[in-house]
Amino acid sequence: MSPDRKVLGILVGGGPAPGINGVIAAATIEARNNGLEVMGILEGYEHLMAGRTDRVRRLTIDDVSRIHFQGGSILRTSRANPTKNPETMGSVLKALEELNVSYLLTIGGDDTAYSASKVCEAAQGKIAMAHVPKTIDNDLPLPPSIPTFGFETARHLGAEVVRNLTVDAKTACRWYVVVAMGRTAGHLALGIGKAAAAPLTVIPEEFGDRDVTLGEVCDIIEGSMIKRLHLGRDHGVAVLAEGLVERMSPEHRDEVFDADDVERDAHGHIKLADIDFGAAVRDEIRRRFRARGGSVTIVSKNLGYELRCADPIPFDREYTRDLGYGAVRFLLDGGSGALVTFQGGLMVPIKFEDLADPETGRPRPRLVDVNGESYHVARKYMIRLEKSDLTVPGRIDAFAQIAKTTPEEFVERYKRLMS
Repeated sequence: MSPDRKVLGILVGGGPAPGINGVIAAATIEARNNGLEVMGILEGYEHLMAGRTDRVRRLTIDDVSRIHFQGGSILRTSRANPTKNPETMGSVLKALEELNVSYLLTIGGDDTAYSASKVCEAAQGKIAMAHVPKTIDNDLPLPPSIPTFGFETARHLGAEVVRNLTVDAKTACRWYVVVAMGRTAGHLALGIGKAAAAPLTVIPEEFGDRDVTLGEVCDIIEGSMIKRLHLGRDHGVAVLAEGLVERMSPEHRDEVFDADDVERDAHGHIKLADIDFGAAVRDEIRRRFRARGGSVTIVSKNLGYELRCADPIPFDREYTRDLGYGAVRFLLDGGSGALVTFQGGLMVPIKFEDLADPETGRPRPRLVDVNGESYHVARKYMIRLEKSDLTVPGRIDAFAQIAKTTPEEFVERYKRLMS
C-alpha cells in the first residue's frame, strides 16, 4: 500500500444488524472508485485500543461486490469502548495514524456513535469521520419515519415468527410471552406486534417517566387474558419490549431477578440477555391462575438474536447502499463529525453535537411517540382492559366471574388499567 495514498478505514461496533455488509460494500466501492485504499478494521475498536494494527483487512471491489446479500459483518464487531480513558483513546489514534487512515467510517448504534464523536474530537481534524446509524432497535435520534438500517428486516422476520406463534397458540390453546429486543425504546416490539396482529404489546414508553414493575406488566397481560376468555378465546400472544426491565428500579430488578450477578458491557449497560424476563412473567402469571384455582399454559420466548444476522430484505439492501455511498461522498467532499442520513432521497448529515443530549453528552434516544396516531392505531387493535369496559352493562361482572372474584374486587385490582 502506497504511503502517499489516502486510506478509508471502516469499523463496526455494537450488536449486529441486517445490512452491515451492504454499507461496507457500498462504501468500499465508492472509495476505491475515487482512488482511496480501503482498510477494514476487525472487531471494532477492540484491537486499536491495544495499539494493534495487524487486525485489519484490505478491501477491494471484488471482495465486497456481492456481500450486500449477506447477514452478519465481514469485519465482525465488538462493544469495545475507546472513550474509557485518555490512554485508550491515545492508542486508538496512534494505531489509526500508523495505518495511514485519513477517513474513518464507523457503523453502529448509539454507543458507537458516541465513541465516534469522541474519537473525532480527539483527532482534532487529522481524521475525517462519518457514522452510519445501525440498530434493530430503531432508537437513534433520526427524523420521524427515517429508520435505522436493520430495523425493517428485523421487524419483517420477527412479525413472521409471531404470526406463526399466534397460529400455534390457537391450535394448542396456549399463550406465548415474546420478549423482543429494544433496550431503550419499544419500536421493534411494537412494530412486530402490530404487523403480526398480536393481541397485546407492552412497551416502556406507555409508562411515561415512572418506574415499571413486574407486577404491573403481569396485570396488563392478565387483564388481556381475562378479556379474551370473555370473548371465547383461550389463547394469545403478548409481545414485550425487553426495555421494560431497564425501566425497573434497581432495587425491584434485583429483588425480582436476583440481578446482582448480571454483567455489564463495556459501555456500562446491563446485559439484558442475562435476565430471563419472559420466564419471570410466565411464572408469575401461572402463579396467579393457580391461586384462583385455575391453570394456564404459557410459554416464554426471547426474540432478537435470531434477527440480528439475518440476510437483509430488499429495503435494507437498497437503504444501506445509499448510506455507504453517502458517507464516503460526505467525507470526500470535506465533511466530518456527522451521522449520515437519507431524507427525501437526499443525503443529509447530522452533526454529532446536534445528536447529543445536553445532560449526558450521549445521543438522545428516539422513543415511540405514544401520543401519535400510529401508536393510537396499534392500541385500537389490542385486547386490553379499557375504561370503556366499565360502561358496558354486565361486562365487569363477567370478567370478575372469570377471575373468580367479586366485581368490586376486580375493579379495585385493575382500576389503574381502566383509568
